[in-house]
This record gives sequence, C-alpha cells and structure tokens, in this order.
Amino acid sequence: MRARLIYNPTSGHESLPNNVGDILNVLEQAGYEASAYRTTAKKRSALKEARRVAQEGFDLVVAAGGDGTINEVVNGIADLDKRPEMAIIPAGTTNDYARALKIPRDDVVEAAKVVLKKQKLDVDIGQAGDNYFINIAGGGSMTELTYEVPSAYKSILGYLAYLVKGAEMLPRISPIDMHIEYDDGVFDGKATMFLIGLTNSIGGMEQIAPNSVIGDGTFSLIIVKETNLRDLVHLITLVLNGGRHVDNPKIIYTKTKEITVKANDDNRIMINLDGEYGGDAPMVFKNLHNHVRMYANVDSIPLKSLDSTQEEKDVGEKIIEEEKKLD
Repeated sequence: MRARLIYNPTSGHESLPNNVGDILNVLEQAGYEASAYRTTAKKRSALKEARRVAQEGFDLVVAAGGDGTINEVVNGIADLDKRPEMAIIPAGTTNDYARALKIPRDDVVEAAKVVLKKQKLDVDIGQAGDNYFINIAGGGSMTELTYEVPSAYKSILGYLAYLVKGAEMLPRISPIDMHIEYDDGVFDGKATMFLIGLTNSIGGMEQIAPNSVIGDGTFSLIIVKETNLRDLVHLITLVLNGGRHVDNPKIIYTKTKEITVKANDDNRIMINLDGEYGGDAPMVFKNLHNHVRMYANVDSIPLKSLDSTQEEKDVGEKIIEEEKKLD
C-alpha cells in the first residue's frame, strides 16, 4: 500500500518540516510505503498533488496543515470515482476538523499515530457549486472576518487573531436580505449570517451545532437572523453555556440534506468554505453522504456524535478480517 503525505510547511508555527521524517516512519509502521510532498506558494498546490496521486492509485493521502490544506486535498479527490482514504495531521490555527475527530492538535507525530489504530469513519463532505468543503460553509458579515485576518497574525496569535478581528468588525456588521431554502422550509429576510456544518466543531467551539452527527447524511444549518451588537454578544454567551443558542428566537437551527442560498437584492453574499473564499451566491449546497473514508480516533468520539450505522460497518470489517485470517 502506498501513502502520500502532503504537508504545508508554513502552517501553524512551521513545525511540520522538522517532523516529516518521523511522520513517514509512523506511516511505514502502519504498513504503507510512504513519501512526502511539500506544498508550494502556487495556487492549489495541495489540490493538484492530491489529485495526481489519487489517479496514480495511492491508497492513502495524508493532509498535514491547517483547515485550508485539508480542504484543498479534499477538493483534489472529491470528484473522482476511485478515491484514496484520508488522514489528517493538524498544524493550523483552529483545526476544527481535527477537533471533531479527536485527533491530537498539539503534536503532529502523535496525530500521525492515529493511523496505527486503524480506526476509520465514512464521512460526509459538502458540495458547493463546483467546490467542496469538509467541515463548514457560511455566508454573511460575520463569516467575512476570516478573509481579513493576515496569515502572519494567524501563525503568531492563533485563534486569538480571529477574536481580535471579530471584535474590531462587530460595530460594522450589517444584515443581508437573503433567501435560503432547505429541506423543511424557507427563510426570507435579513440575516447576519448562515452556517452549514458537517461536525459540531466550528470556529474553535464545539457547541455551535450541538446535535451534529458525523456521517449521517445531513448538514446542521444555522441561520442568525437580523441582530445588533447586544444580540450577538448574548448569542455567543449562550453558545458557550451549553449550546443554548439553538432555542433562541433569533436562531433557525435545523438538519437538512440540501440548501439553496441567494440574495434578495443586489447585495453580495460571499461564500466561505472551510475558512476560504468559495465564490458568491447564488449557491446550492449538497451533502455527499459517506463520500470519504477518513482515519479518526473513533473510540474517543462520543457515540452521540457518530452515525449509528458506523458501528455496524466496523463490526462487518472485523468479521471480514477474521475470515481472511482463517483462509
């Protein structure tokens, strides 16, 4: 079996280059013939490499870097008929997806060792027009702060950079008149933002989508209606206090498989995909159910966050492995 490590040397505190050898050794211990690719400053460098090795028949692609690097690797393989399995090594600022999969976020070599446990999940990904996302999509004034945080600040200050920029933007946040269609309804009116989540971890917090289930074929849709500064502060307090924001009248919170978003006027709605700009509305978002097989710390993920069919798949795989041993 062949594995390709695709790593971003500038992610986080630039710790990855010094640990590539140890990560490759871990992959070799897991039974893979392992090699590495260092991404470059060229646009879509990680995406192109992920697609290339997938088309060459590699069995595993390991995305090492921030959420942006993981997003690129997913986009490189998502539309292929035959896709390699994936693993992630977080080395970015928020590392939302790694947090959801309970992958160590403070030691890249320990993160690589998750592969040794041989625990995997069939995870959903989102399709937004011609692009894909693996954790979060959104639009509205609040989501635009990710574009305004300089890369140097992200590396030095981490998530604090987002908090500082968010506080700076709050006074000039203005709602947008939107039309949002989802499985069970339609929202027409002014909204401060909408979020579409595939896990419970968004922006470094695990209570924004409290009943999110990995791999259940649905998005968690959150629409924040027209709000002022006081409303927003109150909603953030409710998020931090056990996810109680979902019952607030300023919030629409639902599960859905497909979402259509457009502006009701000439305002621009920029779409954010895993923290990066992904085009403008109108946009259709579709859930691609169990589209990628991903290494995860499955035994550390709360059962309520896992699709109930996942356990059945794991049992089935163990039975097949035992049968092969008997043969």
